[in-house]
Amino acid sequence: MPDQAQRDRRPHLVLSDTSQTKAFTSHSAKSGGPKPPPELNRAQHGAALRAQLQAIQATTQDLIARQREIGLVSGLGLQIQFRSQPDVELAFEKLHNETSHIELLSIHTEGEYTYANVFVPDGMLDHFEKKITDYLEEKKDKNGKARDNKPLLNTIESIRAAELRELWTDAPELLPSDPDEVFWWEVWLPVRERRDLVIGDFCKLAALAGCEVGRHHVDFPEQTVMLMHGSQRRFSQSVMTLNCVAELRRAKETAELFDGMNAEEQQQWKDELLARTTFPPHRDDVPRVCLLDSGVNRGHPLLESLLSEADLHSVEPAWGAHDEANHGTGLAGIAGYGDLTGALAADHSIQVDHLLESVKLVREEGANPGDSELHAYRFGDAVSQPEVTFPHRPRVFSSAVTTSDYRDRGRPSSWSSEVDRLAADVDGNGEFPRLFVQSAGNIRDQHAWMDYPASLSTNLIHDPGQAWNALTVGAYTEKVDTEDAALLPVAQEGEPSPFTTTSAAWDKAWPLKPDVVFEGGNVSKTAAFAGTQPSLNLLTTHYKPHERIFTTTNATSAASALCSRMAAQLMAAYPQLRPETIRALIVHSAEWTEAMRQMYPPVTKNDHAHLIRHCGWGVPDLERARWSAANSLTLIVEDTLHPYKKEGSGVKTRDMHLHALPWPKDELEALGEAKVRMRVTLSYFIEPNPSARGTASKFHYPSHRLRFDVRRPLESTPDFLARVNAAAALEEDEQAVNPKDPNWWLGNQQRHKGSLHQDVWTGTAADLASRGYLAVYPAMGWWRTRPKLERYDLPARYSLIVSIRTPETDVDIYNAVATQISVPVAVET
Repeated sequence: MPDQAQRDRRPHLVLSDTSQTKAFTSHSAKSGGPKPPPELNRAQHGAALRAQLQAIQATTQDLIARQREIGLVSGLGLQIQFRSQPDVELAFEKLHNETSHIELLSIHTEGEYTYANVFVPDGMLDHFEKKITDYLEEKKDKNGKARDNKPLLNTIESIRAAELRELWTDAPELLPSDPDEVFWWEVWLPVRERRDLVIGDFCKLAALAGCEVGRHHVDFPEQTVMLMHGSQRRFSQSVMTLNCVAELRRAKETAELFDGMNAEEQQQWKDELLARTTFPPHRDDVPRVCLLDSGVNRGHPLLESLLSEADLHSVEPAWGAHDEANHGTGLAGIAGYGDLTGALAADHSIQVDHLLESVKLVREEGANPGDSELHAYRFGDAVSQPEVTFPHRPRVFSSAVTTSDYRDRGRPSSWSSEVDRLAADVDGNGEFPRLFVQSAGNIRDQHAWMDYPASLSTNLIHDPGQAWNALTVGAYTEKVDTEDAALLPVAQEGEPSPFTTTSAAWDKAWPLKPDVVFEGGNVSKTAAFAGTQPSLNLLTTHYKPHERIFTTTNATSAASALCSRMAAQLMAAYPQLRPETIRALIVHSAEWTEAMRQMYPPVTKNDHAHLIRHCGWGVPDLERARWSAANSLTLIVEDTLHPYKKEGSGVKTRDMHLHALPWPKDELEALGEAKVRMRVTLSYFIEPNPSARGTASKFHYPSHRLRFDVRRPLESTPDFLARVNAAAALEEDEQAVNPKDPNWWLGNQQRHKGSLHQDVWTGTAADLASRGYLAVYPAMGWWRTRPKLERYDLPARYSLIVSIRTPETDVDIYNAVATQISVPVAVET
């Protein structure tokens, strides 16, 4: 384990948490409020409290002697704990006595009990002994008024020497169940007579217990906060150590903690992480994240188990495959481990189920792959290199390389079209499609950061982020701890990252991008400037490991690496799924944060589209993507249809697929008017046609387009088929379809953009019970309008995900559903 690794690293983390104790001492959350003090048998209760106090007294003198022996100069005495009667509010104010220097240190509520921790100086236990005596004797003053301390003592169930768990005022689940787990603590010390003496005594006792203490501290009027690294067992082995403490919490880790370490300290943390990490074998059936970036230095000890020398490629042999820019190596760390801040701070074992590959596409961060006319060629060359060497590996391609501007404003470029072409495997007629994760591009201008969030609407996604078939990733942030009271975070927790770009000002014909957002870090600001800092970044691997092990990264580059990692994890869990399905699963699992909803309130259909153009569909969740809980049904279909057919001298629409959704009708009807939600995701890859004619019309860029529709309540199946056929006919004539089904977030006009369509229907369970069919049908594309190219006979693959969510009820509809959607019925339109 690291020894000095975290000294001096976290002195400012506590500044935003000074109200934490109040949150744990409030009784208002209990139904009906606290009960009044109970009427107790005075003799029995008083005798019990006196016996408990005398047991504490018996150990006090030995404790004081030991305190003097080791040279403690502050806090000679004992910390004791008072526990309330069940669901009774402890009269804790009456435990504090300034005259006797008896100090109420902390209080917290856990379950039905309230705990008060009180420091009693040497010789002052008699203060409480006298209160118990007066209680037993029912003492009155000269006017006959009761002075028997009943309002205090009848709220107390027990008294004992304080223990570590009762000093914990953070969320109970944050205290590790393993007493030997070593982690960072926030230690809150009382001030007492002199702050420096209290700090000195605590540092001495912590060192004797084998715990590490940071040199810096934060001072509040009545408390001092320090950081300590150690386990519960070590820390609690001496009552004297606990006596110094007012309360304990878990410290928060940030990237700055590890990034600020010296090289030796970073090496120790690297060794500790590797000791508890398991890697997959280097077989060709193990999924890979293939990074198309500035190269990777696989000599980094955290990366050498994730890729071999044969996994390193370059579009220019003269460049070499190594990372000169300190960019690709950092993305490799994120793609492999996620944000290393969390991995290093954890104590559990880590299982990595995927591996990495690298193609050096650029030499420097921010550089383009070559001259402007070579972007598409260079990108295609990069994709081909690992495929030629290892043609049968499952992989997700991850690229954070973009142009420096956004002049395309959503229109397909040669580069974005090449991404679409490669994803659809045009050269192989779609037999081996590819999954591409593409960063949206970044805002790097200080003035734009100062103008946040208005700047998000005017800084647009960079080429090739507009690619239809790519999973385009923007950034949001949960990182708001600047570790400096003079600095404020630009974005609040859960809001879009100040780095992210959007499609807010694109023409409405182009896709809704980004598709999703992942953590991309934050920016800090004062009244005059804004800038980056390590505590608001993600921690990752440094490109010169002989100098430093860790560095930080941020923006949509880091976000896209996180997304690629999730894609590889899903590929490892479900190796049979198509790339189109993995893309759909990630988007289907995404949810908006409350902060996103507040920034862009989704009321109307246009509002929802506006929200998506800034935040995508929100933040994906790996567990939601992996499986469904009992109150969320998720059904997956992978299928193929023929959208067009040659008929005479022209080309017509051919197939429509009708899927019977096996919703348990009786169970849904039993829920009646309960609100339910149905989410539908349709994912497929188009063959691009980036001619001038194609970019001028939304109909002519894609080879084909697919639509979905769901049967409406009270609509018969024949009527539903007739309506869908009519909609397909309108599409053929390039007329707008305007269905009257109002309870969708986006509706037909907004959701059918790009090659990934998602929408959410909300309504009653009874209405959903009658929506038993979903249709997938073709719309206009150049396979139909350009018959001379003879592509009209090609099949179109698609992936469909449908889920329903119901309120928590006693009706378990999950067990009533078939394991998969029925085989679709092919219907000619």
